[in-house]
Amino acid sequence: MDSVAKFIFFEVNVKVQEIKKKVQENRENIVQFMRDICAIPSMDSQLKNVGERIAAEMNKLGFEEVRFDKMGNIMGRIGNGKRVIVYDSHIDTVGIGDPASWGWDPFKGKVENGILYARGACDEKGSTPGMVYGLAFAKELGLLEGTTAFYFGNMEEWCDGIAPNTFVEVDPKIKPDFVVIGEPTKMQVYRGHKGRVELKVTSTGKSAHAASHHLGDSALYKMLAVISGIRDLDAHLKTHEFLGKGTIMVTDTRISTASINAVPDGFTIFIDRRLTFGETKEEAVQQVKDLIPGYLRDQITVEELFYDEPSYTGFVFPVDKYYPAWALEDAHPIVQAGQETVRELWNETRPSGKWSFSTNGTYWAGKAGIPSIGFGPGDEIHAHTIIDQVSLDDVVAATEFYALFPSVLGKQVGA
Repeated sequence: MDSVAKFIFFEVNVKVQEIKKKVQENRENIVQFMRDICAIPSMDSQLKNVGERIAAEMNKLGFEEVRFDKMGNIMGRIGNGKRVIVYDSHIDTVGIGDPASWGWDPFKGKVENGILYARGACDEKGSTPGMVYGLAFAKELGLLEGTTAFYFGNMEEWCDGIAPNTFVEVDPKIKPDFVVIGEPTKMQVYRGHKGRVELKVTSTGKSAHAASHHLGDSALYKMLAVISGIRDLDAHLKTHEFLGKGTIMVTDTRISTASINAVPDGFTIFIDRRLTFGETKEEAVQQVKDLIPGYLRDQITVEELFYDEPSYTGFVFPVDKYYPAWALEDAHPIVQAGQETVRELWNETRPSGKWSFSTNGTYWAGKAGIPSIGFGPGDEIHAHTIIDQVSLDDVVAATEFYALFPSVLGKQVGA
């Protein structure tokens, strides 16, 4: 090793040790912050209360700008360099279902063997403490040189990508150079996932009394061939070597009927269609249309779903519910920066991976073309379950990653 290499190695090692020292000194604060934000319900995109708690922590830690955006997401800015990085953590959660099924308060949670069990622990409040503290430590230790970093705590559960879309196009109208998504990755670097399109298929019929059903025309029966066709189509969809196979599933239904003693005059199914590379939205829609028997094509319609629900602030940002697949190569600089961060912190080589579910990466990388990776504590198999959980050791360790990453990325991509 020559003298320059020795100096760089020494400098990196010193920074790593300084990060680890800061993180361990603040372990109790990081864990308490995690417990606090899980204890604040944020279902149905109601982010105000949990956003205020996160804002208080960012203000305490010296973020230079802390505020809610027009949609009601919370953001914090730190650093003032030319390169812009966003740390994306969605802080809304799904509901809890039947409270009795939990066996403990799903918000207060419980800790057993170092694991926190609480709603949102895995999906996805687990990345927030590390992101907030990590960026503050990065600034304090001089690791944000040339970088402006944002923590972006947003709403995602009901419409992937809508919050980052508003970040770029509405408020603060900034298109970042790089994004780190905090969805659970088992402390590995993730680099993509399948896309999806959500569809609605509706059939129309004619109502009649069930006792004289021959006088009516059942909208439900017309849909049976489509439903069975969807079930059979799933096995024959395309597969990609990294992202895996496309999928299709009927996920919900609605019926229009005068009573339980009447022939239904309307029937609707909702479809979740996961798209792998090599499949287009147009192809996916046509596949469903092709399942409609020829003699029923004037009585059954296929529509792409649209999201235009107002946020809790009343802000509306209409978007279609199409979410592109995306993936970066292992050799991409941001992926390599993530892997190098893991190596420098923990002296390990961990394989890169992908999510099975969908994230805000559908907008950041899929629509806007912004290089993005995922890194976060937790395993997605626990998302949306009554054993929603995360290792508190991993929540704390993730702070080290978020602190070191901007500096490593800077070396990968240059000024």
